[in-house]
Amino acid sequence: MTNFEVWAPGKPVRLLVGGQEREMESVEDGWWRLEVPEAGAGSDYAFRLPDEDSPLPDPRSAWQPNGVHGPSRVYDHDAFTWTDQGWSGRQLPGSVLYELHIGTFTADGTFDAAIEKLDHLVDLGVDLVELLPVNAFNGTYNWGYDGVCWFAPHEAYGGPDGLKRFVDAAHARGLGVVLDVVYNHFGPSGAYAPMFAPYLSAGSNAWGSSINLDGPESGEVRRYIVDSVLMWLRDYHVDGLRLDAVHALHDEGAVHLLEQMAVEVETLSTRLRRPLTLIAESDLNDAKLITPREGGGYGLHAQWDDDVHHALHALLTGERQGYYGDFGSLDCLRTVLEGAFFHAGTWSSFRGRRHGRPVDRHRTPGHRFVAFLQNHDQIGNRAVGDRLTATLSPGMLKVGATLLLTSPFTPMLFMGEEWAASSPWQFFTSHPEPDLAAAVQNGRRREFARHGWAEADVPDPQDPATFERSKLDWSELGKAEHAEILDLYKRLIRLRRATPGLTDPWLHEVEVWHGDQHVVIRRGPQVVAANLAQSPQTISVRALPRSVLLATSPGVVVERDRLVLPPETAAVVSVR
Repeated sequence: MTNFEVWAPGKPVRLLVGGQEREMESVEDGWWRLEVPEAGAGSDYAFRLPDEDSPLPDPRSAWQPNGVHGPSRVYDHDAFTWTDQGWSGRQLPGSVLYELHIGTFTADGTFDAAIEKLDHLVDLGVDLVELLPVNAFNGTYNWGYDGVCWFAPHEAYGGPDGLKRFVDAAHARGLGVVLDVVYNHFGPSGAYAPMFAPYLSAGSNAWGSSINLDGPESGEVRRYIVDSVLMWLRDYHVDGLRLDAVHALHDEGAVHLLEQMAVEVETLSTRLRRPLTLIAESDLNDAKLITPREGGGYGLHAQWDDDVHHALHALLTGERQGYYGDFGSLDCLRTVLEGAFFHAGTWSSFRGRRHGRPVDRHRTPGHRFVAFLQNHDQIGNRAVGDRLTATLSPGMLKVGATLLLTSPFTPMLFMGEEWAASSPWQFFTSHPEPDLAAAVQNGRRREFARHGWAEADVPDPQDPATFERSKLDWSELGKAEHAEILDLYKRLIRLRRATPGLTDPWLHEVEVWHGDQHVVIRRGPQVVAANLAQSPQTISVRALPRSVLLATSPGVVVERDRLVLPPETAAVVSVR
């Protein structure tokens, strides 16, 4: 027996299941329900609305085996056999994140294929695997940010059971799993939920119509989102969620949706007796998101910190276009390493206004900020999807890795970064509708033409070759130049974990000074020094070194309170 239900205020709904069309019963608050004794797990079903010729999938569908335009299928969460009963979770503080896209992480692009690479991640030393969005989207492959079914894992990846197998296998290896989820908009094709009820508001954001979080009948819309949040954490045993672009969640209610999420996730975490993490992506530079509720904040656990990325990227590459314009100096690097944000109530030339709010360095620990050298946005939203590997020398790649992995923040790596993968990661889609495909192709090229790129140089998102180019080439691990970078990442992660000064999260304990093309960071009894120049430099560490814990190239010399560093070299030393 299955109890079918759907929210469709003021719209009589008919259920199609088992080859029959049946009237559903109206219950309270715009819900329609019907028990069907002969339906069970594996039964396909759909709903029919008045004045709609075609049957529609369930807005809360747990399984879309024939894509987002097909019927839904009843899925029994209790039928899966878990083996992670002893899993007690993985907290974010002290962890290293690893971001990957299921479709391009392996040649096969499935959850099961990704399981085969989990031992690599264990050997690397990461703690939490962050998956780009896996909920169902239009087409076969996509970044995932055009999802339309917020309760159903994408079938081409392996569907619901495939995701559960991946999480179960990760837990068996001591790895936690974080899912990237998108609740600020629906994708452009297959978004049938708004046909049932007022899921959308009159406003819009960069990706389309905004979600109705504070208008009439918004209570059920908020419930829809929070139930999705709880479902991933409870039914799929996921350890955390990365909330995409929360600045696009327009909510003027007394209790912001993000705070509501934090409250209900805390309740679930207490019941499950394992840590559950909420990480926000926000461009607001406002620590209110990660300030505990008792301190007047929303109570999320962490947020992405683009300012750290911009500071490192602009410094290492010399790029100053677009939003990199204010970044790139050693003063800028000092500001973000000591205070998390560069724009903290200061002028942003990119925005043409003051931006951000200072972080309380004594009360806000650095582990609440997720920092990175590369991620899906900062690679994939470049015209040709080029990684830092295409720009930086091996020496500067190593310096960048050292500055990231010895920082006071929670570091995150993007798949393949750890071996300086040469494959690009480009913007790809597989929309089957010709008009939508053409709109995406032309829009992408026009966007980059405004920034000086020739349209012919911008890869066609709809070309299958763009997707194939973006897949990792795992054979590179057998090449000396890639193995050398991988070895450094492993050593840096081990050193970070073994050295108390490098995991100390308190920003007021971080001291940074710099000179001509060099920077020094004091982390308690450890000092990190980096020579960015193409010639050797003698650098004062303002203390007497005890030993060199790590160096990115040979030839580091200790001279009393100074280090002589070879060109493009970083070193970590313990000091008296």
